[in-house]
Amino acid sequence: MNYQHKSLALGRWKELSFFEQMANIGSEVERAIKWKNKSHSEYSRLAFERTLELLDLTVSDIKNKSYLKELMRLREVLADYFAFSNQYHSTDELWRSYFSAFHTAARLGK
Repeated sequence: MNYQHKSLALGRWKELSFFEQMANIGSEVERAIKWKNKSHSEYSRLAFERTLELLDLTVSDIKNKSYLKELMRLREVLADYFAFSNQYHSTDELWRSYFSAFHTAARLGK
């Protein structure tokens, strides 16, 4: 696989806490939203692909095993929002709200 986040894929990702991982995923989601709203579909798509890459690294991290169901549902709903018909009726604000808790938790954890 050709990773965009090469150093993270080589093991650095697993050194981050779950909250730090999720906050980083949230940052990529925010980039995808920003580019989508600026009508730069290619940049939005690339940010979404990076989101999926980080999410897959999070899923593969054994310490996150208890979060697997939530992570896989998150992947499904994000894919629906960015790549399909948005049948779950997600919004930009919903995603900002969801990930803001992880940003706060990651900051407090340091």
